Amino acid sequence: MTSTGIPWLDAVLVWGGAATILAGLGGMLWRGGRAMTRTGQMVDRFMDDWCGEPERPGVPARPGVMERVGGIEDRLSRVEHELHPNEGGSLRDAVDQMNSRLRRLCPDQPESDCPPSPSLGAD
Repeated sequence: MTSTGIPWLDAVLVWGGAATILAGLGGMLWRGGRAMTRTGQMVDRFMDDWCGEPERPGVPARPGVMERVGGIEDRLSRVEHELHPNEGGSLRDAVDQMNSRLRRLCPDQPESDCPPSPSLGAD
């Protein structure tokens, strides 16, 4: 190590270098800690969304992912029920009934040649 020949200036330079190194390490630790805190908060939010949250004063309960998937499966089974004939109660039965009414109105004509009829709802 070289010296300036002035003892007090050498001490200031050594302590200044040490302070710079410590400030740099402190800044790196601060940024790393901040990044870890943000990552921890994201993981915490993810886990709250995954597991759900119970009701608390002023805030309604939020269901978790598995509970939501179960609800989606229930809704899909109700939709699937509408896609298959079942003695007149499904959407499929209503469409089939309308198709049979249209066939009776226009038995041998293609759909584009079939005139509109005001009595479609009479059956």
